[in-house]
Order: sequence, then C-alpha cells, then structure tokens
Amino acid sequence: MHTDNLSDWMHDHVFDAGSHAAERGTRMVMWITAAMMVVEIVAGWWFNSMALLADGWHMSSHALAIGLSAFAYAAARKYARDPRFAFGTWKIEILGGFASAIFLLGVAVLMIVGSVERILAPAPIHYFEAIVVACLGLVVNVVCALILGRAHDHHHHGDEHGHHHDHHDDLNLRSAYLHVIADAATSVLAIVALAGGWIYGWSWLDPLMGIVGAILVANWARGLLAETGKVLLDREMDHPVVAEIREVVETGPEAGGTRITDLHVWRVGKGAYSCALSVLTHDPALTPARIRELLAVHEEIVHTTIEIQLCPEAAIGGANPA
Repeated sequence: MHTDNLSDWMHDHVFDAGSHAAERGTRMVMWITAAMMVVEIVAGWWFNSMALLADGWHMSSHALAIGLSAFAYAAARKYARDPRFAFGTWKIEILGGFASAIFLLGVAVLMIVGSVERILAPAPIHYFEAIVVACLGLVVNVVCALILGRAHDHHHHGDEHGHHHDHHDDLNLRSAYLHVIADAATSVLAIVALAGGWIYGWSWLDPLMGIVGAILVANWARGLLAETGKVLLDREMDHPVVAEIREVVETGPEAGGTRITDLHVWRVGKGAYSCALSVLTHDPALTPARIRELLAVHEEIVHTTIEIQLCPEAAIGGANPA
C-alpha cells in the first residue's frame, strides 16, 4: 500500500492566492455590513421605526454569517500544515458555507414571521426615513457584492492556469455572496413596497414583499445546503471523474485483464480529488506507479492510494505491494 504526501500540495493549492483574496474580501464585507447594521439600528431607534430596527437586527445575522466565512478562511490557512488534518483544511471552508446557509434559512423564517405579524397587526410606517435607509442599504450591498465578485474573479483566473475537468466555485465565498445578494434583494423589495405604501397607501405591500423575499432567500439557502452537504458527506461517486478513473485503469492501453474491484473518490480541494482503489489484474508487471502515470492526465486527481492484486493463475510470488 502506498500513500503520497499531500502537505505541500495542500499548502500551495488548497489555500492559494484566490483564497487569500476571498478572505480579504469577506473580512472587508463583514465590517461594512456591521457598520450598516449599526446605522440601521440607530436610525430605527432615532426615528421610532420598528421596520428599520427589524432590518438592522436582520442585517446582524448577515454580518455574523459573513464573519463566519472569514473565520473559516483564517482557520483553514492557520492549520494548512497541521498533520492532524489527513486531507488538509479545505473542508473548514465548506463547513463555514454550510453553517452560513443555515443562517440564511433562519433569516428567511424570521422574515416570514415578521411579515405575518405585520399583516395581522399593521403598524404605522415612517415611509420617508425607511426608504432613505433602505436605499443606503442597497448601495452598501452593491459595493459588498462588487468586492466579493472581484474575489470570485481572482479564483476563476487562478483556475484558468490549471487543467481541470470542470470549475468548482468556492462554496464559502458563495455563501458570503448569497448573504449580500439576499440583503440586496430584500432592500429592493422593501423600497418597492415602501414606495407603493407611501404613494398609493398600500400598507399590505410591505409584508407581502417580505414573504416574497423570504421565499427567495430560502430557495438560495436550500441550494447552498445541498452543495455543501454533498461535499461534507463525500457524496462524489456520481462525479464524472469516477468514470474517468475507471476508463483509464480498465480500458487503457495496458489494461488487458485488469479491473477495479473497489473504488472510493472524495474531494479534498477546489476541483481536486483523492481516490483509493483496489485493482485485480493478470499483468504481473503492473505497479501502482504505472497506474499513477496513467491517471496523471487528470490533474484534478491529486492523491491516490492503490492496492494491486494478481489473479491466482497469474500470481508469481504474490501480489505486488502498493
């Protein structure tokens, strides 16, 4: 049995320049969001507007979740060479994205509860003040989205220099981006609802838009939960790279009488995979090194553990050690 060393690859690739850019971006967005949260809470208290107070506390959950994303990057970087993490620290980022998606679901629930309460017990709305602050919030969200968008472009540019089967988004960065977009969407809906209430007296429009926004946020959160959960649970055996491994080993130029009897594939980085496989062969000259040479065409396979067994009729001196 042979297992190659991953420490250098993990440090140089899993936490690369793109991750540094994403960490800086999420930290900056966290502070901007926290500042806007304080502005909304103070404005709500000053203008005696429950709507602004509610939106300020609502934004606090986004600030906390984005801060969690920034913390995940910092932790992944800090422990990048810690040997206790057998396959590196990249999944800390995924765990941050998963937790952030749960925050998004919580935000959606609170939005629905608040909207239903407003429908059942209407309260006077300070339209002008609320619209001004909602517009300010939208501007802040657009700025934050641009910051995170630049970090995402940095990731994408870095991936273009390598050859990968497909491009995998940074799910931790995506979770922070979704919080910003969710806030921007709710700001737009709030502005529309407040304008309708101010101009036409449609006070019911504000809670209705709150419910619509909650449904949008919940749908985004559901998708992010599914994607991060898939990675955390190592549900990768339906990925195209699995079929590519089988094709290389079982139908390659030297694969006569060779088949894979056991195969496990899981993700260890952005578009990077590890695999453990057992091979049954009639070829006594087949070695793990040769299989790695065949798999080298797929650069997304960064770590392999290979066991080779000879068929009884071909065995000469036992199975090749792997």
